[in-house]
Amino acid sequence: MKTIGENCSLSELKIGQTAVVKSINIVNKDVKRHLLDMGLTKGTNVTIKKIAPMGDPIDILLRGYELAIRKSDLKQIEVEVIK
Repeated sequence: MKTIGENCSLSELKIGQTAVVKSINIVNKDVKRHLLDMGLTKGTNVTIKKIAPMGDPIDILLRGYELAIRKSDLKQIEVEVIK
């Protein structure tokens, strides 16, 4: 489990941990645009809600709703743990 104040990728968090998005480094412009349109922007608080049995996708809670994202995309999102 990551500690408060630690920077890591969003894919490294455990269920129940909350972090604030620092940067989105996704190379695929269509995927990046889609995530930005869905509200996953710099400064957004995200909480890991569920992880699928095989580990992919991961369900995150942001802005009052849940969003399922592939683990490969989550690895490219840098966050700072806040809880």
